Amino acid sequence: MFRPDMDPANISERELDEAARRGERMLAWLESAQEEMQAVTGTGEGPSGHVRVTVDADGRVLNVRYDRRALRLGSQDLAEETLAAVRAAGADAQRRTHDLMREAIPGYDPVQTQAELERLLGTEWG
Repeated sequence: MFRPDMDPANISERELDEAARRGERMLAWLESAQEEMQAVTGTGEGPSGHVRVTVDADGRVLNVRYDRRALRLGSQDLAEETLAAVRAAGADAQRRTHDLMREAIPGYDPVQTQAELERLLGTEWG
């Protein structure tokens, strides 16, 4: 779908039309899927399974649950478990968001697109 190897100076009219159609489909999907995207959540657990976290699509923590055994952990271990659960929940939310995008826009790979943007801009995103 997206060809980073394409030379902008040699784009055919057909390729330009197809890119415009893809752009229109993407914009239409973004408008209609806003609610669905905002409803995405991710969940994650710490390595011991004693900490469980839920985040929204933007990575904001919505819920943190500690089971009884989590309270037996030292403060440093509990902090590490919590951070690991938050990271896992964020990764889950990102995966779910990417899955929605792939379903809506055939051929689109958000991971590849982000990597290409980072390469072009010489910086890391996210």
